[in-house]
Amino acid sequence: MEDYMTQEDGWEREGLLDPAWERQQRKTFTAWCNSHLRKAGTQIEEIDEDFRNGLKLMLLLEVISGEHLPRPDRGKMRLHKIANVNKALNFIASKGVRLVSIGAEEIVDGNTKMTLGMIWTIILRFAIQDISVEESSAKEGLLLWCQRKTAPYKNVNVQNFHMSWKDGLAFCALIHRHRPDLIDYNKLRKDDPLTNLQTAFEVAEKHLDIPQMLDAQELQDMAKPDERAVMTYVSCFYHAFSGAQKVVSDDIRVVFLPRAETAANRILKVLGVNQENERLMDEYERLASDLLEWIARMKPWLDDRTTDNTMEGVQRKLDDFRDYRAKQKPPKIDEKGHLEAAYNTLQTKLRLSNRPAFMPSEGKLVSDITSAWKGLEGAEKGYEEWLLAEMRRLERLDHLAKKFYYKAGIHEKWTVGQEENLASEEYKRASLQELKALMKKHEAFESDLAAHQDRVEQIAAIAQELNDLDYHDTETINDRCRDICDEWDRLGSATQKRRTALENMEQILESIEQQHLEFAKRAAPFNNWMDCAKE
Repeated sequence: MEDYMTQEDGWEREGLLDPAWERQQRKTFTAWCNSHLRKAGTQIEEIDEDFRNGLKLMLLLEVISGEHLPRPDRGKMRLHKIANVNKALNFIASKGVRLVSIGAEEIVDGNTKMTLGMIWTIILRFAIQDISVEESSAKEGLLLWCQRKTAPYKNVNVQNFHMSWKDGLAFCALIHRHRPDLIDYNKLRKDDPLTNLQTAFEVAEKHLDIPQMLDAQELQDMAKPDERAVMTYVSCFYHAFSGAQKVVSDDIRVVFLPRAETAANRILKVLGVNQENERLMDEYERLASDLLEWIARMKPWLDDRTTDNTMEGVQRKLDDFRDYRAKQKPPKIDEKGHLEAAYNTLQTKLRLSNRPAFMPSEGKLVSDITSAWKGLEGAEKGYEEWLLAEMRRLERLDHLAKKFYYKAGIHEKWTVGQEENLASEEYKRASLQELKALMKKHEAFESDLAAHQDRVEQIAAIAQELNDLDYHDTETINDRCRDICDEWDRLGSATQKRRTALENMEQILESIEQQHLEFAKRAAPFNNWMDCAKE
């Protein structure tokens, strides 16, 4: 018992982290608990809340074990609740179950994962562990019982407690095998899983007193149903039918088993078993080869980090990746599950027939496939992260490029005609007063030019950043930035040249003005003498 429970404790423990699996376990485990608690006239609503004080947990254990637990503490303080949960856990431990990482405090605090783990431990111990079929027990015994009961049915191949039950036919086959009056199996269709599941669940609840522990739509929609939830529900079928089997077991033995098998029949039986084992070995090798080849094809694609450096190119890669996730990978997940189930079934058959364990070809061990699959998922995660980072980088580049073109456009619009204005020589025909007005206008232009210096520097900085970030069209960016900078240099030179010309012209005109004044000053006495002489 201890070996089995220790093994099961680590079995798919990470499944509780999946929200879909956790939701399915909550529904199934709650229904399972209520199927027993109703015998005591009570039930639970929320599995992580209603067991917190330990009272209904102790009652559940008394109902399913038929034994009395110590008297519970009736106080409402935390210490009373912990004491009650500890009494329940101690009772479970007394049945040979080694509880790992499950403490009373977590149950009292309403820790969902720990509560589900505890209930799963109870289900294993009281509903599954004692199942025995031929030389198999517990999970393997239940699986073998399902395989034996459904073997004659078309389209049913029970290899596990997840994918084998998705289409509903296995549930219907179990019911039909024991109660053919409840279901017309020949009218069921494999391509209508929802109807099959609903039929099985409704018939089981109405006629077999097995509550609906699974949701048909949810079971159909899940990529891989939760193994614990399905196994719990299937165990209810085993217990529902095992009583009837025990009543007629002697008659069945008389009817179906001959008093003595001939040597020829025994040989044929052994040969049939060996052929089936060989078929399973070949199937495993084929599935393993196909899956490993697919992984080998996908890995280089997922490791590729090259791109044409455009949003359109990266978007195409992202669309391809989403197609891979949605369409290409799910069938391979199913194949991987089928592969593992085939391996486990084969090893079980070999062990039951006292044959050596199957050893796959080199590189095709289950551990090799698991390692390759982990490598694929690691590459997949890295590829997705790279794609998203690349999208963010290109979105930033696109924003920067738009910003560059916007600022460049404004600057170029401002510079239109400026070089022609600076090259104009209208000042050569101006008077001194007109020249001074031109100089004030030029000073205003120089101030405006200085203000635009910051914009040119921003344009150059954005262009440099686009180059540093490897923008796909840096050639166009660089050409335009170069034109702007060259034009800016020419404007600077022309501005200085015009200022010099204006200042020189100002000096000339002022000199002429001064000479006019000097002439007028010296001519004044002569003009006065001339005026007097005329008189």
